Amino acid sequence: MISIDLSGRVAIVTGGAKGVGRGISERLLEAGAEVIVCGRSEPASLPLGSGRHAHFVAADVRDGESVDRVIAFATGRFGHLDVLVNNAGGSPAAPAATASPRFSEKIVALNLLAPLLLAQKANAVMQTQSDGGAIVNVGSVSALRASPGTAAYAAAKAGLLSLTQTLAVEWAPKVRVNAVAAGMIRTELAHLHYGDERAQARVAATVPLGRLGTPRDVGDVCAFLASPLASYVSGATLLMHGGGERPAFLGAVES
Repeated sequence: MISIDLSGRVAIVTGGAKGVGRGISERLLEAGAEVIVCGRSEPASLPLGSGRHAHFVAADVRDGESVDRVIAFATGRFGHLDVLVNNAGGSPAAPAATASPRFSEKIVALNLLAPLLLAQKANAVMQTQSDGGAIVNVGSVSALRASPGTAAYAAAKAGLLSLTQTLAVEWAPKVRVNAVAAGMIRTELAHLHYGDERAQARVAATVPLGRLGTPRDVGDVCAFLASPLASYVSGATLLMHGGGERPAFLGAVES
């Protein structure tokens, strides 16, 4: 039986205490890793897996000094850093025609420039280690299709997928860099995007696999990409969207 074993590995998960990030953190903990999560404010509870809690460091991932603190905590406490999952991101809805330059700059900074900064800092450590390391960027299907209402977010995520390919070439062979393009995920904030329970059921019915994804689903993919099972996978974007979206024209034909 194939299993994912990350025993002895040290992982940083940005935004790892809630939502998708919590699912990732808990999956890495279950696989045996020591997990450090970071965010701007301390969560009410920390991710738990295999009887162990994640560690928390307060940080704004857009700020270089904050990022240095997170990296220093990992290397100072454990002596090495093996995995970085760039999960922190997101965007409120804003029409492209009226979004302010400041708003767009903040969205791009969070979803593209912050992952680049963290990856640079993590790579500097990983390149000195005999086993190198693995970086996983959490992207979105918004990077691969039109994303009305979140134009800057989608553009930033598209940049993140491009960045993933470039870093995989520049930082090989020591460091593998991959991305996950996640589809619609049901988190504690799903109602803000997909409506109430009935609306979410209707949305789920549009997915070929018949359901919204879960944070655990994303965690499983990240754990795989971080593990030796993916030792020859780098520069890849793994689509996890339940089969994608049913072509709109089919509904028109059938109506």
